[in-house]
Amino acid sequence: MSEKANRVNLFDLRTAPMRAFHLTWMALFVCFFAWFASAPLMPVLAREFALTPGQVADINIAAVAATILVRLIVGPLCDRYGPRRVYAGLMALGAIPVAALAFATGYTSVLLCRLGIGAVGASFVITQYHTSIMFAPNVVGTANATSAGWGNAGAGAAQALAPMLLAAFMILGVHEASAWRMALLVPALALLIMAFVYWRYAQDCPQGDFLALRRQGIAIDGGKKTGWASFGAACANYRVWMLFVTYGCCFGVELFVHTVAATYYVNHFHLSLGDAGLAAGIFGLLALFARALGGILSDRTARRGDLSWRAPLLAAMLLGEGLGLIWFAHAQSASMAIVAMVVFGLFTHMACGATYALVPFIDRKALGGVAGIVGAGGNVGAVAAGFAMKGLGDVQQTVSILGVFVACSALCALAVRLSASHLAETPSLATAPTR
Repeated sequence: MSEKANRVNLFDLRTAPMRAFHLTWMALFVCFFAWFASAPLMPVLAREFALTPGQVADINIAAVAATILVRLIVGPLCDRYGPRRVYAGLMALGAIPVAALAFATGYTSVLLCRLGIGAVGASFVITQYHTSIMFAPNVVGTANATSAGWGNAGAGAAQALAPMLLAAFMILGVHEASAWRMALLVPALALLIMAFVYWRYAQDCPQGDFLALRRQGIAIDGGKKTGWASFGAACANYRVWMLFVTYGCCFGVELFVHTVAATYYVNHFHLSLGDAGLAAGIFGLLALFARALGGILSDRTARRGDLSWRAPLLAAMLLGEGLGLIWFAHAQSASMAIVAMVVFGLFTHMACGATYALVPFIDRKALGGVAGIVGAGGNVGAVAAGFAMKGLGDVQQTVSILGVFVACSALCALAVRLSASHLAETPSLATAPTR
């Protein structure tokens, strides 16, 4: 614990925790950019391959479904092998389906590629795991939320930049049928470069490499329970499943909005592909500060009171998100829809940050299992929303129903009661020195 950073010093690259902080958000940014690069291009793919609305819905579901399983796996893998190896390997392997999508020939190949690309979304769990073992309890919520927020902004960047890449290649004389394929090769290359950078410059924890430390018999804060032992311990903790639900109702909504926003603005408000991409991109770019704000508020609330105040704060954010979603569903113009999207987007991202400000305190000995299960909850929420939209066939109805469920999920946040051993850490949170 003494080697963990108890301050987020953005301009310090000498220490292992701050190097990990910057490498994790950059890696997550690249991964989310690759994960959602094809989402704003779906109208183009739908025209070229004559995709039906049902097929588009299946593709959107596939984009987040595979992530559920991979998130459950990478958490325990981090406990066993360390986040550096797992992250670099995930990005290197994830570049394959991203590049393969550029060579798709129809519905089946697009579906399979999007299913494979979904594995890249598991990068979030590794980011949260890595910052959780690098930062002390007094700032871990801020570090987790900020790194994840800056990384998640990659999804917003994809919404805005992918149509721009398409337009740029077309300006250079490339036909649209080839331009979108060339645009999708950019994130694949970025994944390979980032995989090398992460492997070269990151380390597992403040003390060094997990495997080397274990061989020397040195105790480390992360990975005390490895592999399936970590997963089993997390499964037995009811708090994990409460956060599983809350994360499904905030990050799940975030993923759902990323997959349908651009198409919704094109079909419902008749915006151009470029304008729709920019409008949808606003939602993702809110993560640059809103998710961090959720973590900061959670840390400050805990320092002024105790750890038990983190859960009610999360509940309030979920309630605000639910009401904002209902407003968005009933917006009658594109401008009003964008305003409503900003409002519920702020609460959505803050709730994501507040959720993972709680995660490091649930079970330190099984951090990978906890992080993986809660992270998978986000994708379960997105898949459920995708099936709801496929069944209803209407984005407005789906979003309205989601708003009600999200508001009700605040009760799950209130159900997260921390034990006496958790609350015993309160003095260290309030009085931890800064450096």
